[in-house]
Amino acid sequence: MPRNRDKDISLGFGYKHFKHGAHACLIYRDESEKRRVISKYIESGIANNEQIEYFVDTMTPEEVRAWLAELDVELPQTKQVEISPAVSVYCPDGNFVPEQMLSCLKNYYDQSIAAGFSGARISGEMTWSCRNIPGSEQLIVYEALINTILDTHPITAVCQYDVNKFDGGLIYDVLQVHPLMFVHGQIVKNPAYIKPDEFLHNHMNNLKNE
Repeated sequence: MPRNRDKDISLGFGYKHFKHGAHACLIYRDESEKRRVISKYIESGIANNEQIEYFVDTMTPEEVRAWLAELDVELPQTKQVEISPAVSVYCPDGNFVPEQMLSCLKNYYDQSIAAGFSGARISGEMTWSCRNIPGSEQLIVYEALINTILDTHPITAVCQYDVNKFDGGLIYDVLQVHPLMFVHGQIVKNPAYIKPDEFLHNHMNNLKNE
């Protein structure tokens, strides 16, 4: 089964190209800003023949399809693009288990390649984690661990964080676990990124000292 991490792909933003397995955070204040970014991200994935999954939390899948249509994103009639409620994906049994979600991502990538797609990309609205769902305190551990599977399963991911819903400490951690980030509608390398082993070591030490 092919692993395409060395191939350059467009994420929909200017002339820059990135590798399959790009992991970026979209930290935003304004819903229209988010929609502009995500519409380009999805549209470029369609053009690149990638399978795409959108995990929605703040509205229904039908409402997402509606605003994508308003931004002139034409969704294929096939299953290339699927939109699912975030909680049903991240917490299928009513709690969040990072390792379970990582297995889900790996399976999704494998299934996408087996189905003939050039790759797989996802995007998730992370506000589901603000509802005290059991295990949601492990969100940042999961985000760090995503970076450990990308060499073997180079799924491309954009994780969405509304700064109106998350505290500053969590946003600071989010910046440390994403190699790429969005700035003024463009995707750039994140200077705050820390490799997962180091981040998780620091994170565990901080928890012990609390």
